[in-house]
Amino acid sequence: MTLLLGFLPLVVFFVLVRLSVSLALWIAFSVAFTLGMRNFVETGVLRHLDITFTVLFGLLALYGGFIHPGMSISWVGLVLELALLAVAIWSLLARQPITGQYIRAQVSPEYWATPLVGRTIYALTLAWTAAFAVMAAADAATIFEPTISANLMAVVGLAALAGALTFTWQSSVTLGRRLGHTPH
Repeated sequence: MTLLLGFLPLVVFFVLVRLSVSLALWIAFSVAFTLGMRNFVETGVLRHLDITFTVLFGLLALYGGFIHPGMSISWVGLVLELALLAVAIWSLLARQPITGQYIRAQVSPEYWATPLVGRTIYALTLAWTAAFAVMAAADAATIFEPTISANLMAVVGLAALAGALTFTWQSSVTLGRRLGHTPH
């Protein structure tokens, strides 16, 4: 469940973005910063995804607030999702999947090197990579193909996000069961 909490800034952004792009960016930045600092104070570790969300939402909030106010939801989403897609792909190529630090926080160290944990980490990172790609494609379609319904593309993007969140939840529960404990 720790991984679901790690994606909270993204969820907060997408929940609030229809009210105000700027508000959604600033609150998502605050959530990302708070989660990252909370974990750092508790463990002494800055997780890659926490850093990524803090930097992305912080830069977008500053850019949108001071340089280009009034950015569209689609443009902000596209920039955010492409950046997250790049980070996810880089993490896979570097063999340090973005979900690894969260999954390892859920299980005892003696399980970290097991094939089950390794497969789970890679499957989750691939699921989020696919979700970021679908969300970015939906936003790009909205921006570059005006005949496509923006509402339909919003549903497609939200479905990808919901799918990744659901897969994350189920994978965490399944991993916990297979290791004989309830993940935290």
